[in-house]
Amino acid sequence: MELKQNSSQCVILLHEIYGINSHMDYYAKALYEKGFDVYVPNLLQGTTAFAYEDEELAYKNFMENIGFEKAKSKINALINDLSKEYAHIRIIGFSIGATIAWLCSNNRSVHKVIGFYGSRIRQYTDVIPNAETILIFGEQEKSFNPVDLKISLAAYPNVLINIVEAAHGFADPYSPKYNERIANDLAGYLFD
Repeated sequence: MELKQNSSQCVILLHEIYGINSHMDYYAKALYEKGFDVYVPNLLQGTTAFAYEDEELAYKNFMENIGFEKAKSKINALINDLSKEYAHIRIIGFSIGATIAWLCSNNRSVHKVIGFYGSRIRQYTDVIPNAETILIFGEQEKSFNPVDLKISLAAYPNVLINIVEAAHGFADPYSPKYNERIANDLAGYLFD
């Protein structure tokens, strides 16, 4: 999906394990309305979006058929193509998309990275971002403790970690874990 208006700045919007769904449409339109050209690559390689009820199947599909390294290569290639056209490139990712954004944060053409609940970042703490990087986690993560990750990344001067009182999925208006107040409070990170 691409939404273009000939802006000098673009956003690469990276989806969760579910694929390009209403959640991605929502953020793509919001970013477009704020003046960005928006690119939403389908990391699932033609697979249609999964329903939230199919979380285990969606996760298995991503891990077995795509994986972080393949997705990182695909996004870095997109960044390199877009760098010929845009003065400012930012990446916004959710969950696996946030981890992929983190993996691409050391690409010199990226200016800003915003990642929501990228729990697998904990496996890639050796990445040193060049871009301004904002990572946002809910304190109620079932697979890890975000405070531990915040401590391990504390030495990185251009990384800001914000831990909020919410669960994984709090920024997705179509998720049962959506927290409108917190999502609205964090919207400034997306658009400035």
